[in-house]
Amino acid sequence: MTERAASAAFAVALCVLVWGLLHVAWYSHGQITDYATYERYGEAMVHHDAVPYRDFRPEYPPASMPVFALPALLDRLDDRKVFQVEMAICYAVAVLCVLSIAGRRAAAFAAVAPLALGSVVISRFDFWPAALAAGALAALLRRRPVLSGVLLGTAIAAKLWPGVLVPLLLVWLWRNEGRRAVRRWSVATFATVAAWLVPFTILSPRGVGHSFYAQFARPLQIESLGASVLIAVHYVFHTTLGIVSTFGSQNAIGTGVAAAATATSIVGVLAVLAVWVLFARGDATEERLLVACAAAVAALIAFGKVYSPQFAIWLIPFVPLVRSVAARALFLAALVLTQVYSPKRYWDFVPGLYAREALIVLVRNLTVVALFALLALTLARRRPAPAAPPLPACPSRHGVLQ
Repeated sequence: MTERAASAAFAVALCVLVWGLLHVAWYSHGQITDYATYERYGEAMVHHDAVPYRDFRPEYPPASMPVFALPALLDRLDDRKVFQVEMAICYAVAVLCVLSIAGRRAAAFAAVAPLALGSVVISRFDFWPAALAAGALAALLRRRPVLSGVLLGTAIAAKLWPGVLVPLLLVWLWRNEGRRAVRRWSVATFATVAAWLVPFTILSPRGVGHSFYAQFARPLQIESLGASVLIAVHYVFHTTLGIVSTFGSQNAIGTGVAAAATATSIVGVLAVLAVWVLFARGDATEERLLVACAAAVAALIAFGKVYSPQFAIWLIPFVPLVRSVAARALFLAALVLTQVYSPKRYWDFVPGLYAREALIVLVRNLTVVALFALLALTLARRRPAPAAPPLPACPSRHGVLQ
């Protein structure tokens, strides 16, 4: 067996072990799942011949639909087990992509990260776009722009957030591979997105529009940075704050909510733009590309109006690629803090806004902000130019060095 094959076998074996552990002990208790929603979509497509967006309105983009349809197609098997197998495969693929880019240690870190986050990884489909995005990055670095574009286009058409990687990959391609590679990658990416979106848009423009509306119009979710700051203010100054369930989540209402949602959204956009600019202004090295990708995704999560626990899955293929012990430590801390309150204490936190759980969520959010700041500073740091070699001394007319 070659060294590469042995490394891949080790990574897959570690993934299998971790996935098994996520089904035992405290991981199996009190889970909060989205199985019912996914099963409803799958049943509609497979058993009722319903066309997504025209006959029913899913909240997710079109490339997510195959993940929901497959369990319903295999109706002789348990839908939830089939879905878990799908996510286990996506998880293993993401880890293999990390192995391909950064080696064994990074892959091992990515493989064990779900143990820190908890059982949410087995019941959400977020490993599907995460694996696609990681595959797009790995293919790009292996000089396969068309494959990279197809994978990233599918990732964007599955859950939109991988779109923040587009300017970074374009800059890297332009600097390292030239105009022809940029053109091939761009055509592949945008053609893939169009292939997923256009047919459904033709069939039902309003249905597809509703999917985008459901993603962008969500209110300030209770676990987001803005909401956690408002809860802290509520405890200190006794402001009016409450909870309302809309858009499939629990959201904050009361004093300062609209302002906090607007402020964090603006900061989030500026943070992503800053990552793009910082990367474009520096050297387009592979190392800086990996840092920039992790920073852009971290910015989305840290400053978004919604921060569901499964969003941390987006970072699992990216933070391990960064050669920074501090970044990995902050990421690991954020995962553990998430598991501390969710799912076990989530329903204590939501109705009563209990101080202990609120503090955990606030610290988790600030940890992700710190992770973003560290990655952005790493990206901004300029390495000193190598010292110029000394000029050779000139011989004098008498042959003596001056």
